Amino acid sequence: MKLKIALLQLLPGVSLEEQLNIGKAACIKAKDMGADIALFPEMWSDGYYLPQEEGAVDNLAISEDSEFIISFCSLAKELQMAIGITFLEKSESKPLNSMILFDKSGTLKLHYSKVHTCAFADEKVLSSGEDFYVTDLDTGRGTVMIGSMICFDREFPESARILMLKGAEVILAPNACPMEINRLAALRTRAYENKVAIATCNYPKGQPDCNGHSTLFDGVAWLRNEPGVRDMCTLEAPEEEGIYLAEIDMDMLRDYRKHEVMGEKYRHPDKYRIIANDGTSCRSS
Repeated sequence: MKLKIALLQLLPGVSLEEQLNIGKAACIKAKDMGADIALFPEMWSDGYYLPQEEGAVDNLAISEDSEFIISFCSLAKELQMAIGITFLEKSESKPLNSMILFDKSGTLKLHYSKVHTCAFADEKVLSSGEDFYVTDLDTGRGTVMIGSMICFDREFPESARILMLKGAEVILAPNACPMEINRLAALRTRAYENKVAIATCNYPKGQPDCNGHSTLFDGVAWLRNEPGVRDMCTLEAPEEEGIYLAEIDMDMLRDYRKHEVMGEKYRHPDKYRIIANDGTSCRSS
């Protein structure tokens, strides 16, 4: 089974209506390209715009049952294609940085809010999500276990590790930042150490503090019957705006996960208690 993910590396418009129109047109094109999933960059509903004046960001936040979100639900059903739509989500406290994944029938399969918000920068006006989730996504040609993490989540090994332990085979990672060598290396490492594929969609050059380079790391570092190692990065988009189609060989990934030693094999969770502490130093002499 080949899973095809369209990375919608798009420049945003200037209004929610324009975001909707640009996004719908991109999803239609992604379907024409043969995509099973269309993935948007981070916080597509407002182009990752976070005003810092008190209360201003609340005016941009939308609910999960807003016309904007429902439109992508209907479009997923119309196109028979899964859509990962990202948005600034209204909440009882501060807004959330969220992604909803609709399957090809328009059913809501995953609703994730960014856990590791950048509270040291513009995202201090946001609340953090509570957990990481995995869902079974029916593509029409097979079922794939899908999870999500958003941008800064990748810098914490726990994000991808929890998703892997919950059964994720593929992680969708909306993004809004410069994808340079170190951030790309973090994604490669998360894919390698967990035997998961990670599809990242970024904004292109022209969006402030972004530079494209959306990627797919397929999680397969080597093949049993072939010498040497392989490059897990099977797609790295250029800086320019575009829709980039990434493909994952799910049969190859699943065979690799059965036989290789990373991921959940040989872990010693009883020795990792320090990871879950509240930041208090636990050094021993």
